[in-house]
Amino acid sequence: MSKALLLMIFLSSIVVSQQSTNINWKTKFEESNYLETSNYAESIKYFQRLADNSEYAKLITIGISPQGREVKCLIVSKAKIFNPAESQNNKYAKVMINNGIHSGEIEGKDASMLMLREMLVTLESKTEWDNVILLVIPVSNLDGHERISKYNRINQNGPVEMGFRTTAQNYNLNRDFAKADTPEMKALLNVFKDWRPDIFIDTHTTDGADYQYTITYATSDNINVPPATRKLVKEKLLPSFVKGVEYAGYLIAPYVSFVDRDYKNGISDWIGGPRYSNSYAGIQNKIGVLIETHMLKPYKDRVFGTKAMLESIIDFASKNHNKLIECSASADKYVVDKYFNEKHAYPIKYTTTKKSTPFIYKGIKYELYDSEISGSKIRKFTGEKYDIEIPYYKEAMVSDSVYLPEAYIIPKEWSHLIKILSLHGIKSERLSEQKEMKVERYKFKNVKFSSWPYESRMMPSFDYDILPQTINVNKGDYWVSCNQKNIGMIAYLLEPKSDDSFVKWGSMNIIFEKKEYFEDYSMEPIAKKMYDNNEEMRNEFLTKLESDSTFAKSPRERLNFFYERSPYYDNKLNYYPILRIVE
Repeated sequence: MSKALLLMIFLSSIVVSQQSTNINWKTKFEESNYLETSNYAESIKYFQRLADNSEYAKLITIGISPQGREVKCLIVSKAKIFNPAESQNNKYAKVMINNGIHSGEIEGKDASMLMLREMLVTLESKTEWDNVILLVIPVSNLDGHERISKYNRINQNGPVEMGFRTTAQNYNLNRDFAKADTPEMKALLNVFKDWRPDIFIDTHTTDGADYQYTITYATSDNINVPPATRKLVKEKLLPSFVKGVEYAGYLIAPYVSFVDRDYKNGISDWIGGPRYSNSYAGIQNKIGVLIETHMLKPYKDRVFGTKAMLESIIDFASKNHNKLIECSASADKYVVDKYFNEKHAYPIKYTTTKKSTPFIYKGIKYELYDSEISGSKIRKFTGEKYDIEIPYYKEAMVSDSVYLPEAYIIPKEWSHLIKILSLHGIKSERLSEQKEMKVERYKFKNVKFSSWPYESRMMPSFDYDILPQTINVNKGDYWVSCNQKNIGMIAYLLEPKSDDSFVKWGSMNIIFEKKEYFEDYSMEPIAKKMYDNNEEMRNEFLTKLESDSTFAKSPRERLNFFYERSPYYDNKLNYYPILRIVE
């Protein structure tokens, strides 16, 4: 090849590179002087161009939204691993970034576009990512993203127009991780299940008070995660990304709430259930990181602050890939050993203790003024900064727990629950024959329902008794062993006292519905015979007559007393159909 031809090829490559880096790759965020964000079609076109221009990236469709839009995920890997099966048992740490679950809070999408361009196209990035497989969902609530308005978030300072908090079906996706009602969440969970990321990042924007911090965060570093995970996050990951964000010029602090809504009382951490993103990751034995930018800061600062934090986490993951992989394996083994083999009670509810540590809170002063409209005093933030030492209530303790059985039996008529379990990576087997088994059954009592729906569900509250029984389990029913790494999600979904259980979420309300009734002329002769022939029942009835005047005045309830104790009564009413195998 001649020198002239080589020179032409070299100069041509420079021109192409300059065109790619300097002309074609500006985002709408940059072109608008950092005030706007692109619509979904423009955003996905950008992510597709990233994939088209790099051998290290691949954009895939992972689901379809209710309005027919394609949910996308960009896979980035220097090892060119784009299949989850190839990612198992290798040396690469996996980091998953979920953007726009509340699509008005969209900094993560714009930050990801800038970050990925520097990684894949301009090669400006100083972030190490050699040992990472990166999974980026540009927008998970894409229909909400396209419900664009200047007025979607009253408390938020930009972008000029933004999407809406909920989906086209009005679901809040960050309440849907456990029950998985929505196609958007099913798509996200399939990616999580197939890849099992070592770190899961969810990007958000706060509501609430004004303060000096641009970025706040929550991580898997409390007692709801295995000790190895907690130690790695507290001692290594957290200091690393705090340093990275501060080096970029942004203040960062934990994402907390004020005690009794007043900073003077201190700030308090909390541990949520698996309906929330960062809690979900921890219960799956992974590291969850919640990024909450501050809504009153300029959109530019929120995007670049998010970018700095994402880059810091990815850099940490690449440099500590072996530790992350070891930590994930250790956490999976820990939960099986502790809660299945050693039979410790599994914690499903937490509260903070009264123990606190000093925290220097960087706030913004406010004044109170009388509002003629509200008839109360309203805060007005002055912009004046202050630092004050306040108590930080970080320490948590278990407030409720449950001992888990060897396995659960889910009747085949409830097979739709198995599909949800499978989304969470929970394995089940079909029983090959009918078999008599010793089980524990829950029988519910004092059942009440919420007066208003929550996430489309009428959620019940109840008490229950646990009844040992020997019953015939049917061929084709599902056996869900607790001897698996997803034991945490098994507990949260199948144990009724969990606030994220199928039954608490209202997925099984049909079991509380009475379907057969009696006529008084049919029941009265039967009740009379029961009254005459059963002294214990007769005494119980007479006692209730004396102690309960409402009951005594109700002919229907008096007959129902005997109906509920007769062989005609529905023996499945108020019984939990899912069985606990204790032997």
